[in-house]
Amino acid sequence: MSKIILSADSTCDLSTALLERYDVHLQPLRINLGDNIYQDGVDITPDEIYATFEKDRILPKTSAPNPQEYIDYFRQWTDEGHEVVHISLGSGISSSHQNAKLASEELGNVYVIDSGNLSTGMGHLVIEAGERIKKGLPASQIYEEVDALKSKVHASFVIDTLTYLYEGGRCSALQAFSASLLKIKPCIEVDNTSGKMDVGRKYRGSLTKAFKRYTKDQLTSHDNIKKDRVFITHSGTSQENIDVVKETIQELVDFDEIFVTRAGCTISSHCGPNTLGVLFMTE
Repeated sequence: MSKIILSADSTCDLSTALLERYDVHLQPLRINLGDNIYQDGVDITPDEIYATFEKDRILPKTSAPNPQEYIDYFRQWTDEGHEVVHISLGSGISSSHQNAKLASEELGNVYVIDSGNLSTGMGHLVIEAGERIKKGLPASQIYEEVDALKSKVHASFVIDTLTYLYEGGRCSALQAFSASLLKIKPCIEVDNTSGKMDVGRKYRGSLTKAFKRYTKDQLTSHDNIKKDRVFITHSGTSQENIDVVKETIQELVDFDEIFVTRAGCTISSHCGPNTLGVLFMTE
């Protein structure tokens, strides 16, 4: 019997429990570290990336699966007569969407949604698709409805250090030095129409205080927040920081569920440790 398969790029950063709840299949991105090639979330961890950087000052390069790899991945279901709804990393961030789209055109019965986002910004859309699959909606309708939700996802992160962005060629030495000297913690915001990232507010002082102020800023600057779920997604930070953010959220918005998730290798390799985001949707 034909069914709808829910799939996403590994950069959705959903927990194992959520992946199981919605029966989500993941297509790993590649992590190129030194002479070795790994699969995101399969055979390398963010902590191993951090350790390699601290020891050898080597950062990985991340890359999307090529069109043929997506074809081989989707074919395991399309050859059985199933349809696939796949949520990709934003096209403004990676070639993942373009490559998955090419594969879908080759195979048919694959609906590729450009999330216009990353991490659990993608994750929100994966869950929205999963809920619609459970309701028995057809794949074409799921595609249309979830694609229309992209502009309602709000994703941002506060970064502790610009070292990883600098080493990865994403900011200048002067920017990294100035941020370190002035103890600035920049907020990186994802534009939910283009999928590109921009610097928002800048926070000073301790990381814990910065996270608290950032959380308040995010949740008080948006109207009509959708209250079914919120993500606290981090790249490795203290339980104290997570607890402060969670308590701040609970003081401001009565969400049905607060999910704490750890960012995978692709996201972590660009932002470094002690990055944290509060990601939610609006109605």
